[in-house]
Amino acid sequence: MNASRTRALRLPVATLVCSVVLLSGCSDSGSPGRREASTTQAAQPAQPAVPAADTDLQSDYQKVIRDVLPSVVQIQAGSDLGSGVVYDDKGHIVTNAHVLGDEKTFKVTIPNSENELTATLVYAYPEQDLAVIELDKVPDGLRAAAFGDSAKVAVGQIVLAMGSPLGLSSSVTQGIVSATGRTVSEDGGGGAGATIANMVQTSAAINPGNSGGALVNLDGQVIGIPTLAAIDPNFGDSAVPGIGFAIPASMVKTVADQIIENGRVTDSGRAALGITGRTVVDDSFRAVGVAVVDVKNGGAADKAGIEAGDVITKLGDTGITTITSLSEALAADRPGQQTSVTFTRDGRAKTVRVTLGEQ
Repeated sequence: MNASRTRALRLPVATLVCSVVLLSGCSDSGSPGRREASTTQAAQPAQPAVPAADTDLQSDYQKVIRDVLPSVVQIQAGSDLGSGVVYDDKGHIVTNAHVLGDEKTFKVTIPNSENELTATLVYAYPEQDLAVIELDKVPDGLRAAAFGDSAKVAVGQIVLAMGSPLGLSSSVTQGIVSATGRTVSEDGGGGAGATIANMVQTSAAINPGNSGGALVNLDGQVIGIPTLAAIDPNFGDSAVPGIGFAIPASMVKTVADQIIENGRVTDSGRAALGITGRTVVDDSFRAVGVAVVDVKNGGAADKAGIEAGDVITKLGDTGITTITSLSEALAADRPGQQTSVTFTRDGRAKTVRVTLGEQ
């Protein structure tokens, strides 16, 4: 792994690869080159006045950055770098679970401070790709971010993404909310990653290291945690500009509050079928369903009569071809909800009613 690792959604969507070129230069104040440059600048025509509307928007951006950026930290987990958001004045920081990996202790850098702090894992919840860490010592002036209402997030809303892309701490990018209510599955790096519902899609650039940072509205409220950046595997895994995803603030608060209060997630709010399964392919190697490998005793599938060996092909009205598509369909439902499951057994199709359990 390296410092630029990030989670990704393939279109199917995955990690975003980019490079940074830093250019610098200087000249002596008394050199001819400097005088020539000054003369050239003086000869330029006067620039038109900036429209008042643009000035007002710029002021809004700068105020939001001043208010929120001090709450967005850089997290070092082993050799990897990511971002986090100060959740309260007790030193709790929320981030993505994938930023932390398998580490238990971390180094944290707060904006405008060169002092490196240490933090300890409270709990990671990979199913929602969220985690909370706690600073071992709370510094003076630690500022918690304000979290907004996800229900008020609207398409077209201007947002800023704050974090440490490619290790460049306290970086800010700008965009809009492109869509809401997206259900996406992460690339788990060789295995299935988390499937997350109701994500916010944004055009603000999300690069490696932005994960765990803040997606912020112009009221200075965190409306999401940037988590996924997109690449297109059909074009050599090239970056897809302007497609990123953030976990909505409502889910962040739900998970973080439970972790801080109980030390773990006690109520996931995520529906479960109560099975272990694997993707089945046909003779042409096309995915055609999910084979039930094991059924949880007393779970939703068990109560509905689903058995090991059955191949699930539909949940409600949604066709199921892979374990990922089953996870995405379940992510759109709620525990206790009734639905139907269609499966094949011994070559014959069968449909049963199921009351979904909780993950």
